Amino acid sequence: MMEVALDIASWISFALGSFFLIVGAIGMIRLPDFWSRLHGAGVIDTAGAELILLGMAFQAGLTQTTIKLGLIGLFLFFTSPTGTHAVANAAFIAGIRPLGLVKDDDATEGEGGTS
Repeated sequence: MMEVALDIASWISFALGSFFLIVGAIGMIRLPDFWSRLHGAGVIDTAGAELILLGMAFQAGLTQTTIKLGLIGLFLFFTSPTGTHAVANAAFIAGIRPLGLVKDDDATEGEGGTS
């Protein structure tokens, strides 16, 4: 009975992780600008990878492999958002701005006020 419950939990985790990864991949294609795509890649792919690793841990049982999968998950949990932040910071410094955001020095005089 316990093996069936672990199999069900692992397949649910695999299915959810695969769903998140597919949604992230579609988001990379469909989203309008760099910043939206970066958000999709950074958040959705991290969640998808963590769920896939959780499903593998359920399949492996309580072994040394599970500990290794946990360490890989912990590594991904910290490095993926850090890498996304580094890419976002480099793009912002390079002058790439989100849609609708105007730099102060590019704004025209009299915009939003009376002249």
